[in-house]
Amino acid sequence: MKKLLNATTNIIFCLLLIIGASCKKEIAKKTDYDLVISKVNLIDGTGKDLQKNVTVYIKDSKISKIDTMTIESSDHKNVIGGQGKYLIPGLFDCHAHTGYYKGDFPKFMHYGVTSVFITGGGTCTNEYFRQMRDMGEQDSIPAPRVFHTSQHFITEGSHPVKTYSSSNWTEGATYFVLKDTVQISELVKRVSKYPISGIKLTIEDGPYPPYVERMPQEFVNHVNKEAIKNGTRVFAHVSDNLELQMAIDAGIKNLLHYTGVDLDFEKDKELIQRIYRDSISWVTTLMLDKSMMYPKNPEWFEVEGLKEIYPAEEFEKMNDPDYIFRAEEFMKYFQEYYDFDNPSLKQVVQFQVEDFIQLTKNGVNMVLGTDTGNDFILPGYSLHEEMQLLELGGMPTLDIIKMGTLNAAKMLEVEDRLGSIEEGKIADMVLLDGNPLESISNTLKINSVFKNGKAQTRIE
Repeated sequence: MKKLLNATTNIIFCLLLIIGASCKKEIAKKTDYDLVISKVNLIDGTGKDLQKNVTVYIKDSKISKIDTMTIESSDHKNVIGGQGKYLIPGLFDCHAHTGYYKGDFPKFMHYGVTSVFITGGGTCTNEYFRQMRDMGEQDSIPAPRVFHTSQHFITEGSHPVKTYSSSNWTEGATYFVLKDTVQISELVKRVSKYPISGIKLTIEDGPYPPYVERMPQEFVNHVNKEAIKNGTRVFAHVSDNLELQMAIDAGIKNLLHYTGVDLDFEKDKELIQRIYRDSISWVTTLMLDKSMMYPKNPEWFEVEGLKEIYPAEEFEKMNDPDYIFRAEEFMKYFQEYYDFDNPSLKQVVQFQVEDFIQLTKNGVNMVLGTDTGNDFILPGYSLHEEMQLLELGGMPTLDIIKMGTLNAAKMLEVEDRLGSIEEGKIADMVLLDGNPLESISNTLKINSVFKNGKAQTRIE
């Protein structure tokens, strides 16, 4: 009997040790996270409805766990209370230019833009691209992740070198002139060795008169064929229906502008069916239209804190006669072409947003981009303007957020690690003090910006 009691006692003792060890492990788990955001309203970027009272756990720069359990703040070393707040993925601006990234990058981050897609530019040599990537890969100094195309592929005397004159343009360094298909093959092979998301192919004849020559269809076809052969892709710069047709005829699947395109869903059925079939990604850039209207609407810049963040010359341009003249010509174009009487901002964007809604319903991957770097398009802030234009035109807010997060990551082929708040993905996030589903302008009510799960310094 005594032996039996001793054996029972030993078994109970062992069980207690096991239970104790398990409890210790559980306690260790609770204190092992680098960051916890508790009881937050989650909009995860996938298009799912808002999830209430969610707790998000971050470990080693990634989202380790998402659940609805109530936690005690004392259980974790770094807890942010999310009550009354809204968590969204870090935003992408998928059409950006910068001639001074050291000044622009903190502005992007201040406004929750944690990733940018740089689509060439006058300063974009291989070395400049490398410097931007290096800055984007760390998280001590505020800077977005950097994805980029190659330098511009153009033809002689074409856009943007001809239309945007600058001493920065250097053939062979910031742009390449295509002269024949033999040269195209070698050039595509060379640039494909760099860490690019794809080739920037500038088909268009320019943004406004006097127009230049478009790229020949033969060259467009050959660039895309060689890109596929070399394991890369083409991002086509188009600004009207003819250039859109050229890109689709060549089999290109990534388009960098919608502005300027005017689809007729009855007359253009064949083209539109091909767009649906080819799984196109298409960047919005409605800010190009709004930027043209800014000199006639200086009140748009009367936003709290804006003039403390951006240099004064950005706002002084509105008084320049050349900009005022361009704004007047732009308004005349809309009056004559679309038969608008004194066109409003809503009229200018609504028919385009209605197209976005239809394209989205049919599987087109619509993506947010601003064409930052153009006049009156500000790094960081203008992505929020882009979202507001979409809401003004009738796009559901949940879809707008997805366009600026997961859709963008899909276009850049990084959706396995970025673009949504899901377990296993990198913790690039924005914590808001207002509900963006009630009004997309609430994306400006930023409480904190996180990159790799670390709170980023914002401009004071």
